[in-house]
Amino acid sequence: MTTRRAFILSVIAGSTLAAEGPALSQARSIGAIRVDASRIAAHGWGGRSHEIKRALERQLATTLAPMIRRGGPTLNVTVKGVWLASWAGGGGGGKPSDGGASMDNFDADYVLTGSRGEVLGSWPILSNIGSDSGGAWYRPDVDDRRVAALIENNALWIRRYLGG
Repeated sequence: MTTRRAFILSVIAGSTLAAEGPALSQARSIGAIRVDASRIAAHGWGGRSHEIKRALERQLATTLAPMIRRGGPTLNVTVKGVWLASWAGGGGGGKPSDGGASMDNFDADYVLTGSRGEVLGSWPILSNIGSDSGGAWYRPDVDDRRVAALIENNALWIRRYLGG
């Protein structure tokens, strides 16, 4: 049973949180996006690392478009790894003894820096999605679509962390 005291305290707490809500949930602004994919070039992606870099830049520009403001802080992205499962398709089962799930991964560090180089925020993001995210395994561009799905997923996570 709710007492008057509990009710009054909950109303006060609710109004206090409502007053602070917009300030806490306000999206950060981004002035520039810089992506470094040199690490994955050394890990076997070679020339494809440049394609991944450009695709991530495009996806971030699209995903973060409402947050982009001239003169805002710079979002520096370091792509640490891209791993595609050896085969695309559903998992072999939920347990390792059944073959485990077939997952693709995209690992990146996001650092938001101010105009004087100060770190305003840092977010390591590891996206894990099923290897079937690229569609049918027999299509010739299946790996490109799997990488694109990983990049989109990673960009959506940073948008969430930035408050967008």
